[in-house]
Amino acid sequence: MTLKIMIAEDEPAQAEILQYNLDKEGFDCVVAKDGEEALALLEEQIPDLLVLDWMLPKVSGIEVCRRLRKQKKTKNLPILMLTARGEEDDKIRGLEVGADDYVVKPYSPRELVARVQSLLRRSRPEGDTEVLEYAGLVMDLARHKVKRDGKTLKLGPTEFRILKAFLERPGRVLTREKILDLAWGPNIYLEDRTIDVHIRRLRQALNTDGQPDIIRTVRGTGYALDAEGN
Repeated sequence: MTLKIMIAEDEPAQAEILQYNLDKEGFDCVVAKDGEEALALLEEQIPDLLVLDWMLPKVSGIEVCRRLRKQKKTKNLPILMLTARGEEDDKIRGLEVGADDYVVKPYSPRELVARVQSLLRRSRPEGDTEVLEYAGLVMDLARHKVKRDGKTLKLGPTEFRILKAFLERPGRVLTREKILDLAWGPNIYLEDRTIDVHIRRLRQALNTDGQPDIIRTVRGTGYALDAEGN
């Protein structure tokens, strides 16, 4: 099955380069030239992944991302933010509104394709029927659902992958580097603060009804899923 990728990019040359490199890898691409067109196309069909430029006309990439995360049908859509804004605060803002990865222009087309492939691998369950359980948390890998004490949780794809890594190793302290490797894959570089942003979002999702925080912070090392450690 050919995977579909939407490219939301207002610079024709950039869009052409992106489409060429992704087409070459066997993806089926559609291009939107502004945020308004991207949202309209997404109403018609949900792609397998969205490459989203931050500085789109009409509706900004940040606003597009924010709206998609609020809609049930697109809340788990993998989103790769592509932008010339390389400041750390800009990266954090993009991740906080729901982007799963962040690539700064100018970029290597090979790196971008690798990141797209990595996101797709980690966002698509492989028909596994395995269920992971710990301290009231139940993760159904086949149905891509998580419950805590019987209540379904709303997790983004990155938070799902991080929680899966924790549930496979309950009580074990995972360094930020290990979390990065397990959730994003090898050969991907992200700053430590990026990991912390996703851990904060995961905590918020897990503790929506005031349940005790079961993610333990180990200063100078990383984090652990530990019901008895806080």
